[in-house]
Amino acid sequence: MRFNTELKNPRTFAKFTAALSSLEKIAWVRLSDDTVRFTVIPDVGSQVWASLSKDLIFHNYNIESAEFSNTINLELPLQPLQRALRSAVNCVSASLRLTKKEGVPVLFMTITTTTDTDKNAHGQKKATASDPFDGEDDVFEEEHAKTSLRRDHEKIITQVIPVRVLQPNIVETIMQPKVRDPDVNIQLPPLLQLKAISDRFTKLALASPNSNKSPKLELSANMHGGLRLRVSTDAIDISSSWSGLENPQLVPDQLDGPIEEQPSSIFRAAGPDKWATVRVDGKDWSRVLSVGRLDGRVIASFLDGHALILYVFVSQYDDEGESVLTYYVQSYSQ
Repeated sequence: MRFNTELKNPRTFAKFTAALSSLEKIAWVRLSDDTVRFTVIPDVGSQVWASLSKDLIFHNYNIESAEFSNTINLELPLQPLQRALRSAVNCVSASLRLTKKEGVPVLFMTITTTTDTDKNAHGQKKATASDPFDGEDDVFEEEHAKTSLRRDHEKIITQVIPVRVLQPNIVETIMQPKVRDPDVNIQLPPLLQLKAISDRFTKLALASPNSNKSPKLELSANMHGGLRLRVSTDAIDISSSWSGLENPQLVPDQLDGPIEEQPSSIFRAAGPDKWATVRVDGKDWSRVLSVGRLDGRVIASFLDGHALILYVFVSQYDDEGESVLTYYVQSYSQ
C-alpha cells in the first residue's frame, strides 16, 4: 500500500479542512485513482459527504493498493491536518505521503518554505495557542515540527499526522442518507453574507428573555427565486428575504418519471406563494455556512419540513471540472 502526492492548492485544502473541522474532529477519507472523498458524520448536527477531484488539491498523485478499485481508506483527525496545512499555505512546495512511524500509520507532510514565509508560518503557529481544540491534543498528540536549513533561503518543515487505515468492510457501513426528491431547488446568495445575517439572528434570539440555548432559524424558499430567513421567539420576530435567485432546471434524463410530476415542478406551478420550509439549529447552521470561505456555487434542495441538502460546487482552476461537497442539514419540528 502506497500513497504519495504533492499539494497543488494548500490554501484551498486548508479552507476545506477548516470547514469540515468546524463540524467534527474526525473524517473518513477514501483515496482512489481519480477522487478523494471526505465523510464527516458527527453524533449531532449536519453531515458532509465531499467528493473532490484529486486535481483540485493534489498533483503528481500516486496510489497503490491491493484493495478493489485501488483504494485506501483512512480515519483522519482534522485538527492536526489543519495545523499542518497552516504551515503550507505560503510554501514553495509541499508533499504528503502515507508511511509508518514506530509501526503506527501516519501522513507525513514535507513543506519547503522560504525563511520569510517560515516566519509567517511560525506566526500562525503562535496564533493557534487559543485554538479551542488544543485541549484534545491528549487524544491526537501534536508532533513537534522538525526544521533544517536548505541552501541559504529555504527551510524544510515536516509535520506528522496520525491516521488509522480502515478495512473496506468498515467503510461500506458508512452509508449516505437516502432522501426523497426535493420540493424546491434554489441557488443560495453568497454564503458568508447569509452567515452574517444568520449569526445576527441567532445572537438576537439568544439575547431574548427565556431564550433557547440552541435557537432555531426558519428557512423558506420557492420555485420563483425567493428565499426567506426568519427567527421568531416570544420577544422577537424578524426576517430577511432575497428575490431573483436562480432555480436550477431539472434534467429530464436524470429523472425517474415525467418532469411535470416532480415535486419541484408542482411547487413551480403553484406560484410564488408556495414555499418549502425547514427549521435549522442556529449554531449548527453557522458551522455549515463556514464552507462559504471556499467561494463555491451553492444549490440548496429543500425537502419541506424534513431536511435541507446543500451542494457546494468548487470549480477547478485549470479545467472545467468541479468538486462537490454535500451537506445534509436536519429540520426540526416546531
